[in-house]
Amino acid sequence: MSAWRDRFSAIVPRVAVVSHDLFMVWLVWQGLHRLRFGILPNPPEMPLWSTEIMLVLVAQGLVFWQVGLYRGLWRFASVPDLWNIFKACALGLLAITLGLVIYNRIELVSRTVLVLYPLSLMALLGAPRLLYRAWKDSSSERTAAASVRILILGAGHAGEALVRDLRRLGTYQPVGFLDDAARMRGTKVQGVPVLGKVSDVAEIARETAAKLLVIAMPSADATALQRVVIACERTGLPFRMVPKLSDVLEGRSLPGELKEVAIEDLLGRKPVLPDWKAIRHWLGARSVLVTGAGGSIGSELCRQCARHGARRIALVEIDELALTTTEAALKRDFPDLEYISILGDCGDPAVIAHALRLSEPEAAFHAAAYKQVPLLETQLREAVRNNVLATTTVATACRDAGVGTFVLISTDKAVDPVNVLGATKRLAEMMCQTLALERNTRFVTVRFGNVLDSAGSVVPLFREQIRRGGPVTVTDPDVTRYFMTIPEACQLILQASAIGTHEAIYTLDMGEAVPIRLLAEQMIRLAGKQPGRDIAVVYTGLRPGEKLHETLFHADERYRPTAHPQILQAEPRRIVAKEISHAVAAMRDASQSYDVERLADLLREAVPDFVPEQTVVDPLVPSPTVVPFPARNARKI
Repeated sequence: MSAWRDRFSAIVPRVAVVSHDLFMVWLVWQGLHRLRFGILPNPPEMPLWSTEIMLVLVAQGLVFWQVGLYRGLWRFASVPDLWNIFKACALGLLAITLGLVIYNRIELVSRTVLVLYPLSLMALLGAPRLLYRAWKDSSSERTAAASVRILILGAGHAGEALVRDLRRLGTYQPVGFLDDAARMRGTKVQGVPVLGKVSDVAEIARETAAKLLVIAMPSADATALQRVVIACERTGLPFRMVPKLSDVLEGRSLPGELKEVAIEDLLGRKPVLPDWKAIRHWLGARSVLVTGAGGSIGSELCRQCARHGARRIALVEIDELALTTTEAALKRDFPDLEYISILGDCGDPAVIAHALRLSEPEAAFHAAAYKQVPLLETQLREAVRNNVLATTTVATACRDAGVGTFVLISTDKAVDPVNVLGATKRLAEMMCQTLALERNTRFVTVRFGNVLDSAGSVVPLFREQIRRGGPVTVTDPDVTRYFMTIPEACQLILQASAIGTHEAIYTLDMGEAVPIRLLAEQMIRLAGKQPGRDIAVVYTGLRPGEKLHETLFHADERYRPTAHPQILQAEPRRIVAKEISHAVAAMRDASQSYDVERLADLLREAVPDFVPEQTVVDPLVPSPTVVPFPARNARKI
């Protein structure tokens, strides 16, 4: 019964609209003819209903339906709807003329009526729609009288669209715009006045009694956005921003959603603009395997593959909760794909062989790794086992299974490595290089810097410290790092994979390095606090294995541009494949006996450019025990 009631309630308004439009067609046709022939001394008889009028209504009604006039709603009528009505009226005139020519050769039909018909009908169809929308908008404004008063920064297209959305909601009341363009001063956008410049936000917010600020500048660069954010912070009011179009298209924000200003919006780096056509051409209808699929990079990589054409995704993950969470999210967002979940350590040959048999992948992305720099300085055995030996196991299994492409996700710390993470990742790159010599599987290495908001990264740490009231701990006031977002990192991986070189190392031109001190201060301000006043910033000294500045490019790796302007390809350095294979085999033996000193020697020998950073530690601050790497020429005792 309720289903019939719902269907009836949905049909009735549509029938009313169709009836209204056909009545207007009858009214225009009758009215124009009576006006035209009414001036004659002996006007012809004009009945209210005839076969001619029936033909007019049928022809015009079919055109209305074909043009799609009844797919829209009067509540949201706009200029495009008026154009659609005019098109329907003009095409309707052609249909009516054709029908009447066939019926009676257009006898007793005035040519003046035919000329005036489409314009008159458009006026009578468009006016009620626009009046209805104006009435609904005014009703929303009356409802919004007691709602939240909003001051909008930016009077462009985004601001204009925001006002329309807010009025439909009815719970927010736009009280004014702020814009730095001189031509906008004193004008109105959607009836809302432009009250001044962005720098005047504190004074104007107080005068208008605004309760919320909204930044409607989705195309503003980081420098301009920083200036706007600082101005908003001075008011003490909460502020939000309209998301970028790319965030909406990629599913990171919902249309019409207001989001908090994120730290990545203020970093000063232009985002990567992928060549999605090339990525979809390479990825489309492929089966892919992702190790570490429950991690920050692995899970986003799975989403990107699902979004851009993969038909099957195999998820290999050792953490059961992460695997369950990632699989559930993928099935919710992309239900039509095939998913194969394998719980286990990808460094176990049986696990990876089982995963390859089930999924038969054409591409494998190796995202499983340990990456915490200070921790790995004290956990050499696990760093080698996971970052080197597991990589060797997965890469070898993919080669033996005939997987078309193997992608190693590496790090900028593998360039001139000074810590265990960098050295083990560099050795993993070298091992893949030895396997690539057989030219069965295409081996691709992708390096990038720090990933914002990834698990264990500095951004979640700072956010938690700020939540607790501080202090925010920064290692050194001069330390800098290269940053990118998680989606950017995964887009780089897919873009590099699609380029097509057999054996290559790709890295992103990441622009300028970001001072960690500046990152901490901006995060404090975004939380509505002032650094040094509300939240203290404490410098703790560099941790074991850390250096002040990271290096993106190695001096001996000749870099050349690729088809993508922000991706560079490095020329792999010359290696002795047999020596690398022997070193990895010896590491496997040393790992099984947990011989950390032997592993340290082997790592130093296998990666000649590995020079451990001599970290200066404050003697008053306790530091973890670090297994020292002996000097190259030191005599063992």
